[in-house]
Amino acid sequence: MLIGTLIAAGGEFVLVPLFGLFSDTIGRKKIYAWGAAIMGVWGFVYFALLDSGVTWLAFLALCLGLVPHAMQYGPQASIIAESFPTNLRYTGAGLGYQLSSIIAGGPAALIATWLIHQFGTGYAVSVYILISAVITLIALKLLKDRSRADITDEATYDRATR
Repeated sequence: MLIGTLIAAGGEFVLVPLFGLFSDTIGRKKIYAWGAAIMGVWGFVYFALLDSGVTWLAFLALCLGLVPHAMQYGPQASIIAESFPTNLRYTGAGLGYQLSSIIAGGPAALIATWLIHQFGTGYAVSVYILISAVITLIALKLLKDRSRADITDEATYDRATR
């Protein structure tokens, strides 16, 4: 597992900046949405591969699972920063990122553990991942796309949001 995690992390080391670059050309919301959609489905594939009991399939699950994560993490900083006007950008991005970690990221492992204990299967966690992905896609749909806007000052930012 350690070797698989190290190899997967090495792959993500390359993929995060690559998907960040793709988000500059293809669009941040598009790359992020694809990552969220794939992640929503991936939970079911992931647990099927783990439950197979075959070592190389578990290794494959671990490595491939970080691809949709990289698809979301690559453009994430830009999406968050572009969501706030210049005078609020640092505070808004910092609070938004940290509060989301507390509300969603922190309890995720506890919720996953509880779900496995309650239902006796990793597929309960897959449903949790799917629900989280759907919420992500809805929030992303409601978010204005400012990836092509000049957000360097207030006046420009205000015109870009109208």
